[in-house]
Amino acid sequence: MSALAQVAAMEGGAVSGSDRDFDRGRNLGVKAALEKLGIKIFPQDGSGVNDDTAELALSTAIEDSNPEVVRAKERGLKISHRSELLAAQVNRFDTIAVAGTSGKSTAAAMLFAVLEAGGLGPSIITGGALGALKERGLIGNAFRGKGAVLVVEADESDGTIVRYRARTGLLLNISKDHKDLADLNRIFTEFAGNCGRVLVNADDKAARTLLPAAPAFGLDAGGWKVTDIKAGPFSSEFRLNGVPFTLPAPGLYNIENALAACAAAAVYGVKLETAAAGLRNFRGVERRFVLIGEKHGVTVIDDYAHNPAKISAVLKALHQAPGRRVLAVYQPHGFTPTRHLKAELIESFVSGLNAGDILIMPEIYYAGGTVARNISSKDISDAVAAGGHKTVFYENRADIPAAVAKLAGPGDIVAVLGARDATLAAFAAQIMEALP
Repeated sequence: MSALAQVAAMEGGAVSGSDRDFDRGRNLGVKAALEKLGIKIFPQDGSGVNDDTAELALSTAIEDSNPEVVRAKERGLKISHRSELLAAQVNRFDTIAVAGTSGKSTAAAMLFAVLEAGGLGPSIITGGALGALKERGLIGNAFRGKGAVLVVEADESDGTIVRYRARTGLLLNISKDHKDLADLNRIFTEFAGNCGRVLVNADDKAARTLLPAAPAFGLDAGGWKVTDIKAGPFSSEFRLNGVPFTLPAPGLYNIENALAACAAAAVYGVKLETAAAGLRNFRGVERRFVLIGEKHGVTVIDDYAHNPAKISAVLKALHQAPGRRVLAVYQPHGFTPTRHLKAELIESFVSGLNAGDILIMPEIYYAGGTVARNISSKDISDAVAAGGHKTVFYENRADIPAAVAKLAGPGDIVAVLGARDATLAAFAAQIMEALP
């Protein structure tokens, strides 16, 4: 929603809005940045829907009982879903829609960097803030470039991805997330049918099986070959079709994201040498393996990993640092997804943690609303403990920084994992500050 609001404001539109977090005194930096663009922020009490309002746009998380929805219906205003606004943007441009259940934000950011290096002047609408755009004084998840190409993160979580008619689709992977695999297969099949062309990751069995006839990219597929891989816990090196790449991002999964970006950019004429130059100074994405700092041999990172596939990938990357213990601080991002993914979340930690690692969990993040709160983080931590790992549950998240300070020792990596909660980055910084 914030990205769409920013693009509308950048194009001269009159934009206003609200956010529950702002009303709670949270995420105020984003609020200030939106206001700097001329976007008027109201409390989420219905007052923002007034005589100046022509249309109300909603995210999936907004209930019918929300005061602004109620007021808009009373006034007979048009009410649109976020996906309808994004679909309108997609249809205006030569759009590359980055899809899949993991890696969309990072792959989209890498693609944006490569297209900029290629001189295409791209625009982007995405979920995660790009470090390169934040350095330009922007929030980071939206930019209106001078060219005709638009990169969008195409979210499948609510099924609205099927509304997009992109010139190019990029399918990274498919794994159980907000929806079961049968639903995801149906959604991604329809998405692919709506694209002018689709590139699919040959190394993801589920994605390749779903679209067997689509042009593919892979570590050794579709005319692409990745060799000489040196995947470290904080950076990576490799050769792509013989061209050397240095990537300031960890793990094999980020090499795969970079490959996806290069494959899509190649369709638009960007050469590999240019792509390598664009990725060499890649500034990352907010909360995607961000190094918070190091103190007395203890390293603290912050990462958006929240579903089983992402958690497994991050833990695997962290364990590429030989002999370093991982203290994983994981906050589930909602009661509904935690119920839906309970078994898979447990398995991701049981199989992904090494002997000696510790799982530390606060209670599930509650964003508000009427969701049933009949599952707890303790259900996950107890099950992982039964699987043979040390776990600790804290009902009060504020107790965790001091606890980590006592548990952590030289060589340890503290990884703060979770999504949706805008305070997690600050929480990771609090852990860093608490270290002796």
